[in-house]
Amino acid sequence: MQKPAIPKGTRDFMPIEMERRNYIFDTIKKVFRKYGFVQIETPAMENISTLLGKYGDEGDKLLFRILNSGNFFDGVFSEEQDMVDMKELTLKIAEKGLRYDLTVPFARFVVQHKEQITFPFRRFQIQPVWRADRPQRGRYREFYQCDADIVGADSLINEMELIEVLDEVFDKLNIKVAIKLNNRKILTGIAQLIGQADKITDITVAIDKLDKIGLDAVNKELTDKDISEESVQRLQPILLLEGSNADKLIKLKEILHCSDIGQKGIEEIETVMAYLADCKLKARLELDLTLARGLNYYTGIIIEVKALDANMGSISGGGRYDNLTGVFGLQGVSGVGVSFGADRIYDILQELNLFPEKTEASTKLLFVAFDSKGIEYALPIVRKIRKAGIPAEIYSEEAKIKKQMQYANDKNIPFVAIVGDDEMKANAVMLKNMTTGEQRLVAVEDIVKEIQ
Repeated sequence: MQKPAIPKGTRDFMPIEMERRNYIFDTIKKVFRKYGFVQIETPAMENISTLLGKYGDEGDKLLFRILNSGNFFDGVFSEEQDMVDMKELTLKIAEKGLRYDLTVPFARFVVQHKEQITFPFRRFQIQPVWRADRPQRGRYREFYQCDADIVGADSLINEMELIEVLDEVFDKLNIKVAIKLNNRKILTGIAQLIGQADKITDITVAIDKLDKIGLDAVNKELTDKDISEESVQRLQPILLLEGSNADKLIKLKEILHCSDIGQKGIEEIETVMAYLADCKLKARLELDLTLARGLNYYTGIIIEVKALDANMGSISGGGRYDNLTGVFGLQGVSGVGVSFGADRIYDILQELNLFPEKTEASTKLLFVAFDSKGIEYALPIVRKIRKAGIPAEIYSEEAKIKKQMQYANDKNIPFVAIVGDDEMKANAVMLKNMTTGEQRLVAVEDIVKEIQ
């Protein structure tokens, strides 16, 4: 008999893991709401036509497709089944796919519900996404994203606010981070400068891997994409530009002095940094010209967050997208957003031992009794405790006290209310602090005050 298992790149979550995940989600939600974002949800699956072509060729390869219901070869002629063009055949037998991210479904949502939305629209969304990627540390096939986007406004104040959101979330989670900025317009200017304007996508996809595969491998990938050796060499000093943010911007202005679009990108970076000058960010803000964010839909400022004390890829990212709703028929609606990688954040909090010992939702008080009379006595008291907002439970089976106390230890419940004949006669419980081992008789009406 085959042992039960789950697909590679997916996970089950135990109760303690769910408490910790909810701690992350709740922290992020509180900050989102503080900045005026409202929550929406979209379906796990979208029409494949909605998803294809929005993430570049590499992203399209990572889409999970869903076979049509029933006989998925219905309507496909036998000669078409033998087609060499599997891409065309796949479109006929799999018309839906699992969402790759939350941004493209959000763009579809905006277009579909534009009459019901007040612009600028500030939305947040916390849902799972799926990518047919090779599973590895910090990279899963099913994982959650926590997105915040503002659509219907061109102002760079929105980029500033989203950077503040990033900074506040990671400060509350006690993760030290660097927030890296770049601009797709600068990258376009660089592509023009090295004489490869038509290769902008290949260039951005390659240099976005610099941290992962190193400079030599990036250069090889560029030449493999038919980018000349001369152009690759002209790119090197730009990729390796060093110094403060101000120093980099001065050098970049000189390098891109002939590129109008490159100068526009520099101007946008300078504007956002000026807005942030008085914000006293806890994070380190850094202009990083190797940051490319391989997704095709970004058009302006791009953002990525790296943890400083853990060896992990980006844990958050985002940017400005001016044309995304246009592919769904709604022109002239600019948007900007950020996304938190909840699973990578979880791994970092775990590695650095930054989770709180107990979360608000954990059981604070367990009632244990010697017999059924004690259980009946405790039931109305448990209801009273819960009404006071204290998470409480009762050990409902008749069992030895030692077994019940072991249950409390296994679940790290901080207080136990012991009920025996003497306690019932006194209309009280024996309240035990499981951390210190101290216990004393407490009247029923005083239990809430003692726990609080």
